[in-house]
Amino acid sequence: MKLTIDRAMLIKPLGHVQSVVERRNTIPILSNVVLKAEDGQLVLTATDMDMDIVETVAAAVMEPGMITTPAQLLFEIVRKLPDGAEVEINASDNGQVKISAGRSSFNLPTLPVDDFPAINSAPMACEFTIAAAELKSLIENTRFAVSTEETRYYLNGIYLHLADGQMLRAVSTDGHRLARSQMDMPANAELMPSVIIPRKAVGEMSKLIDEYEGDIKIGLTDSRARFSFGSVDVTTKLIDGTFPDYQRVIPTENNHIMQVSVASFKDSVDRVSTVSSEKTRSVKMKLSPSSLTLSATSADAASATESLEVSYDGAEIEIGFNARYLLDIANQIDGDMMEFALSDSAAPTVIRAPGDDANLFVLMPMRV
Repeated sequence: MKLTIDRAMLIKPLGHVQSVVERRNTIPILSNVVLKAEDGQLVLTATDMDMDIVETVAAAVMEPGMITTPAQLLFEIVRKLPDGAEVEINASDNGQVKISAGRSSFNLPTLPVDDFPAINSAPMACEFTIAAAELKSLIENTRFAVSTEETRYYLNGIYLHLADGQMLRAVSTDGHRLARSQMDMPANAELMPSVIIPRKAVGEMSKLIDEYEGDIKIGLTDSRARFSFGSVDVTTKLIDGTFPDYQRVIPTENNHIMQVSVASFKDSVDRVSTVSSEKTRSVKMKLSPSSLTLSATSADAASATESLEVSYDGAEIEIGFNARYLLDIANQIDGDMMEFALSDSAAPTVIRAPGDDANLFVLMPMRV
């Protein structure tokens, strides 16, 4: 195999595929990227056995061929080459591949292509297309609340499903907070299965579509999901579990409504929580007509209070929350104002942007 490619053309797909590769592998071949050169294209493939990524880029191919070489090592080499460098990749029969650019030359080991796991390209049972901006919104409004607790593996991803027969809905929860985002059901999605997209795949998709504008083709089966866009195909195994009935924890009769400026609220919570203990990060909210007082204390007698003007005319309520969770939710609010729908100091609170029916957040209170 022999080809040349501009560094700028190579660094981007290499960055994508190497992030899928696990840094510590007991199976050496899984540390490698497959490079396949033919017909003026270089196809890069990587997998961690749960997720595959295949990306295609234009290249000047002198001799077609296919090799595997360490993904992260190749990425680091190309990353450190100067801008504008012309990279030559030349694989010989001695089990090595030579990477050359200008006066720099590197020899990397290879492993047999036959050792690389086969990528599952079986047809998907359901396929539909949505705009990248819509998928990005679903992911970004929910991924922050995905659980990292491995024992509750069924919460370690985003639950993607049809709701009310007309909405495509994404939900995540870690037991302390819940995030829900939805959009109109795309065409041809009527028969889609309800699936849980794993946390790692969600993170990779978030990075990939951040730099993409256009449509994304989504394919689903009961066990796999495939996302195809531009020159990239990402296929992931799904979490084999049952997502809990999240509807039961979304209050519908919280009738104490407060509206507050997002920017003012975020700044105040950030300042007041400076003194709260590292373990709990708790902040108390005291609501009274037209006023919100935030306060926090620490075990060594430090304390802080700050008052905000709010729109509220209900009964007095004192309720405590984790400050980091409050800030995570506030960062998802699209608009200048955020709305809290409360019941009492022990009941979950609903947070959203006023009038926003697509995105909703539920936060459990804590004792302070």
